Amino acid sequence: MRNHLIPRVIAKLTIPGILLFGLYVQFHGDFGPGGGFQAGVIFGAGFILYGLVFGLENLRRVAPQSVITGFIALGVLVFAGVGILSEMLGGNFLDYNVLAADAHDGQHFGILAVELGVGITVAAVMITIFMTFAGRQR
Repeated sequence: MRNHLIPRVIAKLTIPGILLFGLYVQFHGDFGPGGGFQAGVIFGAGFILYGLVFGLENLRRVAPQSVITGFIALGVLVFAGVGILSEMLGGNFLDYNVLAADAHDGQHFGILAVELGVGITVAAVMITIFMTFAGRQR
């Protein structure tokens, strides 16, 4: 893609918007359409577009596999951590009501945290799948 100027310029202009929209979907998913899975797919797609246009090696410099693997684990830990925290506070696993003094606030915090864990995991897994398939040899 070094010789294709237009896709490179368009990608440089659209990737920040894609990532920003992914964050919007992540943090406004409890108020409208969206949530962790959708946001993770959008965020991962931004990195995949970067890898397609600028090359796999550049993507590996921007997002090393060790960091991406760490994000997979972090997302699962955030999800499970909310469940364990709710159990430690006397509720059931993923019972958000006990996470704050007011049940409504606890529900909001719990859903936001769980969806964040899902979003992080989905984005990291998508990037890992792309890197694995794009990097295989014939």
